[in-house]
Amino acid sequence: SLSCSGFFLFLYMRLNIANPKNGLQKMFDVENENILRIFYDKSISSVLDVSDLGDEWKNWILKINGGQDKEGFPMKQGIITNNRVRLLLPKGSIGCKGLKMKDGEKKRKSIRGSIVSPEISVLNLIVIKEGNSIDGLSRKNFAKKKILPKRASKIRKIFNLNKGDDLRKFINQNQNIYQNKSKKFPKIQRLITPLSIQKKRSKNSFKKEKKEKSKIELADYGKFLYR
Repeated sequence: SLSCSGFFLFLYMRLNIANPKNGLQKMFDVENENILRIFYDKSISSVLDVSDLGDEWKNWILKINGGQDKEGFPMKQGIITNNRVRLLLPKGSIGCKGLKMKDGEKKRKSIRGSIVSPEISVLNLIVIKEGNSIDGLSRKNFAKKKILPKRASKIRKIFNLNKGDDLRKFINQNQNIYQNKSKKFPKIQRLITPLSIQKKRSKNSFKKEKKEKSKIELADYGKFLYR
């Protein structure tokens, strides 16, 4: 805790750690200021050894990817300060969603600098090197899916099929193998069949006829006005 003008200000930071190797992500709440000092004055993209977090974090190396302060203002790369600043930001950039903004328009928005300070409440980190095993980060213990994927490309990827193979015939032939009590095969999505191609052609031809008809009607209307 930190004393400030007669009352205690409680320091608290949440570490949002993601492991891109196995796709796992986990949050850790840290309340000890002495432990949090390893992150202070570090900027975005800094790589640091986090063995000081505890024995379980020995030999773990993490990279700072961003964060946000206690009011929710995000950190932005390239702003070399640990304070909050107001900048002109374009639509779609970090800290500016751009609601009701026109293309090319900029608005002055408040954002946090790229340097970590005690005012940061959530710090985003990425695993660079793993150390001791930690549940939720170093191993993947997900339950097996009971339903197989629906999309045609994913089904081909699972069963190593070519693009020209008919998935419906393959499923009917191997239904006893892959459809047991715990798994069921759903309706295939994004499957290209002669019927789907025919529907697409008819839809495009209808659009083309409608466009040509509107052109003829517009020309006839112009002749009617100027005759």
